[in-house]
Amino acid sequence: MPDRKPVTVVGVADDRLDLLGPEARLALTDAEVVVANARLLALWQSWARPSTGVPSMLEVGPDSDDMVQQVWSQSVEYARRVCVLAAGDPGFFGVARALLRRIDRHQLIILPGASSVSLAFARVALPWDDAVVVSAESRPLDEITSAVRTASKVAVLTSPERPPEVIGRSLLEAGVAVDLAAVCSQLGTETESVEELSLADLATGSFDPHSVLILVGPGGLPLIGWAASKAAERNPLANLAWGLPDGAFAHRPVVTKAEVRAVVLGKLQLPRAGVLWDVGAGGTVGIESALVRPGLTVMAVEDSPEEAAQVAANAAALGAGVHVVTGRAPEVLEGLPAPDRVFVGDGALASLEAALARLRPGGRIVASFASLDQAAAAASTLGNLVQIGAHHGERLDDGGWRLVARDLLFVAWGPGIDDEPDSPFVA
Repeated sequence: MPDRKPVTVVGVADDRLDLLGPEARLALTDAEVVVANARLLALWQSWARPSTGVPSMLEVGPDSDDMVQQVWSQSVEYARRVCVLAAGDPGFFGVARALLRRIDRHQLIILPGASSVSLAFARVALPWDDAVVVSAESRPLDEITSAVRTASKVAVLTSPERPPEVIGRSLLEAGVAVDLAAVCSQLGTETESVEELSLADLATGSFDPHSVLILVGPGGLPLIGWAASKAAERNPLANLAWGLPDGAFAHRPVVTKAEVRAVVLGKLQLPRAGVLWDVGAGGTVGIESALVRPGLTVMAVEDSPEEAAQVAANAAALGAGVHVVTGRAPEVLEGLPAPDRVFVGDGALASLEAALARLRPGGRIVASFASLDQAAAAASTLGNLVQIGAHHGERLDDGGWRLVARDLLFVAWGPGIDDEPDSPFVA
């Protein structure tokens, strides 16, 4: 069998061969056969000068197995110098993966161009070193939704089975909010389209199924904690717990205590996905909710930048994905996505009423109060009330123990009255 010749894969960005570097140009002019789809072959023919001695051209269709077989045959069986033209970056959801099924990687020379994702982010003038990229062709919708919840920027490579509008509908149904949705189609061609639109318009529109969908948000708010998640895995507090010890948080004097948090988390009945507002009281309920249910979009609302920064630091230390919102409730709540669950920890009835007005069907609100009068007013609206008191054990100098009382708190929750289940025991 003849000696194998290298196979050079040249990525073309923006359909502009004049942007190719010297190494890519040399590979094309030295090739004995150029392999590409019809569009890129036509592009090559229009650009190549007759004096360069145009090599043989081999057109391949969308079948990757056929393309791989053709390249292998030309390179291995006929020992020809093969140059494969590909769109963008061949190593980024491109032909490189298919070629490696039969071509040894030491035989491959890959000269990438800009990928469709890098072009899409360039078109909307955003950096993308912090972006998550997912392919709709290889991932179920719930995984794409989870990626959007847990990353500040996402690029979705859409497909005929999951075009941009299907992704949009899935995100709306899951209660996800985004700052920006941009559908980028036919990038680099004469029919290029970049359309920035709302999530509602995305869900009801009709778009090229082979697009890059850019999703940014929500609310321009930083997602705190995910970068620290690897370190958090080594933290013993990363184990599933219900009411983390108060020492797990660096906190201000007023914060929801562990015993109250345990009750609140139980009353919230956290869903697998949805939007949770944590309004006031140090963000500890929101942080624990994000740890227990990472599919939730958690919005922690604090009045002051100092308190918001403290919530962000606590979330980062524990590896919890929390969007920190700085602003005074209830006014700041108007700009947030409608919630499925709400915890009001600052004892403000105005915040509770604003949350109730925005609560999604089937949602639930839990609120804590130091004042019985306010708690009773909240219970009249929500339907349920409990008083929580705890005594902490402290070691005495002589080795004995004493119990130290903590302040009593009241927790209201609803809407709707929780019925006691029938007891299986007979009194």
